[in-house]
This record gives sequence, C-alpha cells and structure tokens, in this order.
Amino acid sequence: MDCYLKEVEGKRLHDRPVDSVMQTRRLACSLWIPDPIIVGAGASGLATAACLRRQGVPSLILERAPCTAALWRTKAYDRLRLHLPKHFCELPLLSFPDHFPTYPTKDQFLAYLDDYANQFGLRPVFNRTVTGAKFDRSLQAWTVKTLSSKGDDEVEYITKWLIVASGENAEEFVPKFDGMSEFGGKIIHTSSYKSGEMFKGKNVLIVGCGNSGMEVCLDLYNYGAQASIVVRDSVHVLPQEMLGRSTFGLSMWLLKWLSIKLVDQFLLLMSLFTLGDTAKYGFVRPKLGPLQLKNMTGKTPVLDVGTLSKIRSGDIKVYRGIKKFTHGAVEFVDGKVESFDAIIFATGYKSNVPSWLKDTDMFCEDGFPRKPFPEGWKGKSGLYAVGFTRRGLLGASIDARRVAEDIGKQWKAENKHVEVRSTYGQREG
Repeated sequence: MDCYLKEVEGKRLHDRPVDSVMQTRRLACSLWIPDPIIVGAGASGLATAACLRRQGVPSLILERAPCTAALWRTKAYDRLRLHLPKHFCELPLLSFPDHFPTYPTKDQFLAYLDDYANQFGLRPVFNRTVTGAKFDRSLQAWTVKTLSSKGDDEVEYITKWLIVASGENAEEFVPKFDGMSEFGGKIIHTSSYKSGEMFKGKNVLIVGCGNSGMEVCLDLYNYGAQASIVVRDSVHVLPQEMLGRSTFGLSMWLLKWLSIKLVDQFLLLMSLFTLGDTAKYGFVRPKLGPLQLKNMTGKTPVLDVGTLSKIRSGDIKVYRGIKKFTHGAVEFVDGKVESFDAIIFATGYKSNVPSWLKDTDMFCEDGFPRKPFPEGWKGKSGLYAVGFTRRGLLGASIDARRVAEDIGKQWKAENKHVEVRSTYGQREG
C-alpha cells in the first residue's frame, strides 16, 4: 500500500486539477484519489478494474483480505468446481485456457484469476477494510473510510466514483435455532469445510439443500460419513446436463426461440425423465418453473452432480425442517429426533453493504440494489454496483462492462476538457 500512497501523494495528485476545497480537506490520513475506487478484489472487482483499464481508466481496488478472490481461496471446499461450463463463467477480455475442462476446478479457477490480475496489471490494496462510505455534498465526492487489518492505521480516501464490488457473498449466514448452544457436537458453516476426511465414520447433518449443500453431502458420503440433509423449502433439482449439453447452456439456446414458460416446461419434463419424481425423495418443486423462479427471486436451481442417486438408494437421508437442537441430537418439525456428531450449515452468505455504505437509496436493507437486473448497476452521484445480479460470474461480467463504459465516457470528457483548457492557457501565455 505504501507504494500506491506515495504515488498518489507525490505524482498523481498533481496530474489533475484539484478543487481548492479538496486541497483543504486533504490531511495526512485523507487522500484524494482521481481514479475510481473499487471495494472488493473478488472476480467482480477484478473484472471491473480490467474493463476500466481497457477504457484507459486506472482504478484503486480496496480489499479487506490479504489476497484476491478470498471466498474461493480460503472458504471453498476442496472438490468445488464451477457449476456452469467455463465459457459462461469467464471474465471480460480473457477466456479460460483451452486445456481446462468444461467445469474447471477450484484451483484452476484461482489460477485463471491470478493470470487475469497479472495480465491487466491489477494490484489491489490488501488488508484494508472499508468501514464507512458516504457521499459528501460539499465536496461532491465519496469519502471512503478504511482500517488496516491490524486496526492501527486509518485512511480516508476521497473519490468521484465509488464501485461496490464486495459481492453477494460477503458474510456467512447461519440461522439461529433453539438449543444450538446445548448441542455439544461440532457446528460449522461450509466456509470452514474442506473435505469429508475429518468426518469419516461420523453422523453428519447438512442444513441447506442448495448446490453447496448437495455437493458437500455427496463429498461426506464419499469419505465414509453417514450424511443426511435438511430440505426445508421447495427446490428445483435439475440434471447438470441434458441431451449431451449443459442444462444452463441448453436453456440459453432454447430461450432464443421459445418463451421462458415453455423452456421451463421442457426442463421439468426432461428432469422427470432423467431424475424421476423428486418429490418422492423430499424435494418438492416450487410452483414457478426454475427459470421463472430465478428471474423473479434469484433462487438458483440445484444442478445434480450425483447426490440424488444416493438419496434415492437410501445412502443419504433427507429430513424436513429443524424444530430445535438438543444435546447431541436434532428434533425435526415432523417430531423425529435423531442423533448427530456434527452439523454443517450450507445456508449461504449475505451482502454486508448496509454495514458500511451510508445515506444512499441505491441498496435495500438486504444489501442488494433496489432495481433488479439489468438496471441495478448504476446509482446516483458516481455510485455503481457489480456482482449483485444473482446471476453469478456472467451477471458480474455484464455489470463490469457497463460500469467501465459509463465511467470511461466521463473520464474522457473530463480529460478532453482539461486538455482544451490547458491549450487555451498556453495560447494566452
């Protein structure tokens, strides 16, 4: 970070005209940044910075972790792969290597992100947590307060453009149940789960039946654990591939000619033929089709990687919702009580934007933009959002391009104005 601060204080601060109010405001710990500030060095932040660079716009990326893509690097389980084919998950301006498989592994995806950052010269400021950000009307700029990971160094940045790229998955979400403190066994979130090796021979309950919950459940079974899963709500389970193509890719192709309702009917018919009636195994389908539900609520269908066959054979048990925990056991809503050695919450993550972004009507209380995709990327007064589309890496890439193009136009217009004013001054002289 020191290198960047010296660059800002010494050179870049004087490359562009700075308002006199801004000069007065600039203190030892308050820095005027002429470039856009990006909060978050995950895939969304990196994609935005790369697109900005293509527009000729430098940026400053602030990241609370000591690395890029911290969620994938430090909180993802070992067997994790991209759930969609790689060409739907690549970031703007750089494709995945040809030799990568259709569904890249966790390590391959991280290698791709590292290469992405290197190719575009992206150097985030690590170990710097954004603790508060708000628009200062007197300055007509955003003030972004940060704290070092050690808590001993506060720096306030001031910028015209603030890009929120901290993402949908900033903080682990763990629901509260009566008696959790009495359980006595191991209770973790999937962010702390690496593999089923440490649970071999144990009776483990997975809470949450999304893609992560289903995959962790299968991983536990493969390592010799007795795995069970809680299915509280209705959920669509689809085969990962249909007719030799990825289900997602086939859906996108069909949507070019058919309505979303007809495509949903096709997906459900194929799923019935391939997987059978999932309601028999505890997976009751929602009334809305998988694509309609995704569009309206952001709820992603589960792409089955083999877990359902183990449920069908009885190797993995399914339970309804949890009523409460007791010592070494769980009581379910249907009255059943079962003993478990460990509980793993596959209950996802939540946005943390409301905890630090203040006085803006762009975001709801849940930390997502008020306007649905594809309109949620731009707010007022130079505020932007990337990675909140509930459409994964593909949605983040779309937002990154839009944000970069919008800021790029402003940047070029400003620089053109400065050049004209500078030329006029030379002629007057």
